[in-house]
Amino acid sequence: MGRLILVTLALLLAACDPPSPPPDTIRVSDALGGGDTTGFSRALTPRTFEFPADHGPHPGFRHEWWYITGNLDAADGGTFGYHLTFFRIALAPEAADRPSRWAARQVWMGHLALTEVAAGRHTARERIVREALGLAGGEAEGRRIWVEDWTLARHPDTGHWRIDAVTDAFALHLDLAPLRPPVLQGDDGLSQKGAAPGNASYYYSLTRMATSGHVVTAGDRHDVGGLSWLDREWSTSALEPGQAGWDWVSLQLEDGTDIMYYRLRRSDGGVDPRSRGVRVDASGRRTDLEDRDVTLTPLDWWTSPRGERYPVAWEMTLPGPGPALEVRAVLPDQLMDLSVRYWEGAVRVFDRGSGEQLGRGYLEMTGYDG
Repeated sequence: MGRLILVTLALLLAACDPPSPPPDTIRVSDALGGGDTTGFSRALTPRTFEFPADHGPHPGFRHEWWYITGNLDAADGGTFGYHLTFFRIALAPEAADRPSRWAARQVWMGHLALTEVAAGRHTARERIVREALGLAGGEAEGRRIWVEDWTLARHPDTGHWRIDAVTDAFALHLDLAPLRPPVLQGDDGLSQKGAAPGNASYYYSLTRMATSGHVVTAGDRHDVGGLSWLDREWSTSALEPGQAGWDWVSLQLEDGTDIMYYRLRRSDGGVDPRSRGVRVDASGRRTDLEDRDVTLTPLDWWTSPRGERYPVAWEMTLPGPGPALEVRAVLPDQLMDLSVRYWEGAVRVFDRGSGEQLGRGYLEMTGYDG
């Protein structure tokens, strides 16, 4: 966590938009480790979730994020994947009694990426600012989450979410309408990542959100429609020594099934038994997935310019009837080469046997060192 603060402060001092990646990026697993948790709230036991209140910030915890991914089809025939995340990072556990308008105990980081499938291009941008002078923050019930002029806003009457984010390379203006109620992950929303008490997060998802609006690339407007997925998670410490990273998928199948699964990878090459997921069918019936229920087998790899090797196609098997799935990236290079370095990108889902496309989704991978 100390390295995360140092990188954050360095980028704040640089004050550039979009910032150039620092020479030494950090691993997500390092940022989510234990460290000194004194004074912070901990995810120790299941809690009662309250909506819409839990769409807003939980400042007593050290880390929190609003994490949106989606696949979009344009009226002109193009296809896009997008990823927008707002991270809240507490620098200290208590509010500071300091008169300066610059005083802040929270830092906010925004990651935004667009995958243009036909062009074979993935573009990522980052903003990091402290919660001072109204530069970034989060309002109750998720009415507005923002980092400078990147915003995610939830309408209190309709329940729709709105994304407005403009960069030097592209812009997103999207409306997201939830088609299902929140899905609580893990044990009624308590997602245990490590063996020690408190090495866990509170975690829920909006797994299927009808999405419409427009994307701007190279000055051209593309009217789009598709589906998005929102993950919400907050914690003080999640991962622990011996856990190297994770592979996470969110899949939206054409038959109405939604699947989330994260596989926690250990430093010795094994799979952590706390790997978990959920499957929600078209009727809304859920099935919890444990590590023994799911297998992920790499089929194809991509090597980054720095030498990390990422699996960009997987065979995925699930319990019960149904085919083995092939989860394949639409582009091999969808690397988020920012202050926190990870692979995040759009995927297609196929029947492994017949080759029929069954759906779309997103894949995230962290902790690959080569």
